[in-house]
Amino acid sequence: ALVNTARGKVVDEAAMIRALEDGHLSAVGLDVFPDEPAVNPRLLAFPQATLLPHMGTETEESQRKMEVRALTNLRDYLTTGSGSDVVPELKDVRPKSLKGDANA
Repeated sequence: ALVNTARGKVVDEAAMIRALEDGHLSAVGLDVFPDEPAVNPRLLAFPQATLLPHMGTETEESQRKMEVRALTNLRDYLTTGSGSDVVPELKDVRPKSLKGDANA
């Protein structure tokens, strides 16, 4: 069996469907999909596929925590050049000066 609640593109969807079809995969549980919000209609044909919407952040408390974290990261990035949640591909990118310095 396979459960994916991370990101839709973590799993090769075509290979997963082939594995369901040929019996190499007994069941799947998914709440993320490669082309969200669309769900591959082929998945709907499998009784052993449990497909749910991704609702992990659908509480008021979770939304508030994400807002505070995002704003804290933005503030830290703009004032120090780094935040606590650095995107690896952007780790060497530095913000331009906000002081109106034409040379920044």
